[in-house]
Amino acid sequence: MPTDTRSARTRSPRPATPPSLPAPSRPPGRMRPEQSPRRLVFFDVDETLIGMKSGPDFLRHHFTQVHGAAGAHRADELLGALAGLPRAEANRRFHRAFRGCPAAQAETAARQWYEERSRADGFYLPTTLAALRRHRAEGASVALVSGTFPPVLAAIAEAVGAQFTLGAALQRCGPRLTGELIGPPAIGEGKRTLVHRLLARHPDIDPADCWAYGDHPTDLPMLHSVGHAVMVAPDGTHTAVHPHTADTAGGR
Repeated sequence: MPTDTRSARTRSPRPATPPSLPAPSRPPGRMRPEQSPRRLVFFDVDETLIGMKSGPDFLRHHFTQVHGAAGAHRADELLGALAGLPRAEANRRFHRAFRGCPAAQAETAARQWYEERSRADGFYLPTTLAALRRHRAEGASVALVSGTFPPVLAAIAEAVGAQFTLGAALQRCGPRLTGELIGPPAIGEGKRTLVHRLLARHPDIDPADCWAYGDHPTDLPMLHSVGHAVMVAPDGTHTAVHPHTADTAGGR
C-alpha cells in the first residue's frame, strides 16, 4: 500500500556503478509451516531500499506502454492532481487510476517495470541493500512495508528475498481492478498497524530484537515499533533512531 506521492527530494549523486542486483528468490510471504523467523526486519521501499518513488514511476511507465504519449501526459496530470493532498488520501486516489485494469495485466506490467528499472544505476540504495543482505545472512526474515502499487511491491520483494509484503490489497471485480484498496494505506499509523499484526503472529519474537528502516517522518510509527530503528538520508546515510520503549515493550 501507500504509494509515496510526496514531492521529490534532492539527492546526492549516486555511484556510477550500481551494486550487484539481487537474484530472484522465491515468492514472498510463503514460509513452510516448520519455519519460524528468528527475527523480523522491516524495510520501507521508496527512497529507503530503492532510490526512487516506485508508484509514480510505474504509473507513467504503464500508461505510456498502453497509451503512448497521451498516456504519459495523462499520468502526469493525475500525479499533479495529487500534489498537496494528505498522503493517505493521495495514495487512495493514486490507485483509482488503475480502475478497470485487468489484474493479470497489472502484474505483468509490474514485473516488466522492475526488470527495466532495476538495471539502472542507483536503483537500489547500496547501504540499505547491504543491510538487508546482512540481516538475511544472520537469519532474519525481511518484511517490505510500503504503500506502493502492490504488484510493484511484490516484484521487488521477490527479487530481494523478502518473506513478507505488508500493505493494502487491491480490490477486484472479477478479473479487473476496481481502483479501490482493501484496508488502509501503509502510511504513518497504517505501517505501525501492519508491523504490529505481523509481530503478533510471531509471539516468540521480541520486538526489541527487531529492526526497521525508513526515510520519512511518516515512517516513525513503524520505526518506533522495534528496538533497532534506522533513518535513511537522501544520500543513503543511515542514522539510528531512538525507539519508544512503550511501543517495543507492548504496543503490538
